[in-house]
Amino acid sequence: MNWSPQQRTIVEKYQRLEDIPVEERRYKCHTCHFVVDEMPCPHCGETHLEIMCPLDHCSCHHTIVERIEYCPLCGRAVCPECGSHDVVQISRVTGYMQDVAGWNAGKQQELKDRVHYSAV
Repeated sequence: MNWSPQQRTIVEKYQRLEDIPVEERRYKCHTCHFVVDEMPCPHCGETHLEIMCPLDHCSCHHTIVERIEYCPLCGRAVCPECGSHDVVQISRVTGYMQDVAGWNAGKQQELKDRVHYSAV
């Protein structure tokens, strides 16, 4: 992923999402699907909001990409072409295609550590 200079500065400044000061945080509300600047959500009142990674821009126009990269700040899968965290990663590890979001942390780390080869 070719991160912009602004994104590189964010990665150098913060090591984890929890290091971002509360006044600089943005949150994703999975109830009403808004990105908000405060808790609870001003639209629906939801109190369980996810801290939004500052490298995430929430919109990926790519439908299928061959590989996945991982965010250096939050560790989530990102689109290698645009950097959006709004991706669904699937794998055929267990013999059939499935979304890896339901895998436990160990299995997801195994997927990240896997060596990928090109048939070219």
